[in-house]
Amino acid sequence: ALRRLDGVAVEGHLPMVGTMESVHIGANVDTSAERDPSSSIPKKQRRSIAEKRHIVEETLAAGASVARVARAHGVNANQVFQWRRLYRAGRLGGTPAAVKLLPVTVEAATIPPAPERAALEPQSGAIHIKLGHVQVRIEGSADAALVRMVLESLRA
Repeated sequence: ALRRLDGVAVEGHLPMVGTMESVHIGANVDTSAERDPSSSIPKKQRRSIAEKRHIVEETLAAGASVARVARAHGVNANQVFQWRRLYRAGRLGGTPAAVKLLPVTVEAATIPPAPERAALEPQSGAIHIKLGHVQVRIEGSADAALVRMVLESLRA
């Protein structure tokens, strides 16, 4: 007996859904029924490096969805993620658009001039401060911050 199941002619015994019956060995299935070509699995497409780079660059645009871009080009999103890794590694040719280099200028290091010998020698001179029973005497070269601190402590 020839029976039709979803557009495919099947000869032999078919099990009922939800039962423990099985198809007997030797059942013939008619495979000559034509299938809709749009429902068949497409063959693997080979994409050029330029095409891969173009698809990846579309995904890098602000607000772009990798899944949507992949679907628009008939590519699996996981494949596009792999291409993105290759792109970032520079293996899809060209310079990755996401990397923007800033101009840099390198100049020779400038070494400050060595202090002159006269600046290192102690200056002759002295500061004498007498306030009541306290007397302060600073001789030679005095640091301005140190003098300020001493004067402020005397005021207190």
